[in-house]
Amino acid sequence: MKIVFATGNSGKLREAREILGRGFELVTPAEMGITEDIPETGNTLSANSRQKAEYIRDRCGCDCFSDDSGLEVDILGGAPGVHTARYAGDDKDFDRNIDKLLDDMAIKEMEASMAAEMGLHIKPTGRKARFRCVVTLILDGEKHYFEGALEGRIARCRSGKGGFGYDPVFIPDEYPANTLSEITEEQKNAISHRGKALRAMSSWLATQGTTTGA
Repeated sequence: MKIVFATGNSGKLREAREILGRGFELVTPAEMGITEDIPETGNTLSANSRQKAEYIRDRCGCDCFSDDSGLEVDILGGAPGVHTARYAGDDKDFDRNIDKLLDDMAIKEMEASMAAEMGLHIKPTGRKARFRCVVTLILDGEKHYFEGALEGRIARCRSGKGGFGYDPVFIPDEYPANTLSEITEEQKNAISHRGKALRAMSSWLATQGTTTGA
């Protein structure tokens, strides 16, 4: 079965191919002649994921799916969320994004501490955070949604040399002594939010009688 994955990221494409298996021929928008940037103007991960899938479907008429992911930090009220990649600016500089994240969290922690000293009750959140992914699948014109989350917490400083994005400061619950930058790619893929969403989609397709391969 041929299906378009709305991404130009080779790592995402490889992960999706491994999860869906040989029953699917995954192709990119570029291979379908869609070379422009796909709009992402939604206010939520779900809206962005849906917008990208609809964009592909409207232009090629093919079955397709897309994903949108974000980091949600409890003490920041769920930020950066949909603005994860551009948290510190439109240049998607993750060193600056991490600096802003740590600075914003430090300010919130100081405010919470001052409020506690004044006797005000604030529900504690610690440094809890999660990566969340929403996948939108358009199959035979019908939309279906799948989600995955990776729970953890934000470290106080960077650690590790692997990974990308916020990996140097995200400590997953499954590896409480390490950031995502300090575990292997295989370990990370096994617990990733995107992997969970894609596996949920793969399982659903199997229930519909769609072959996903071995």
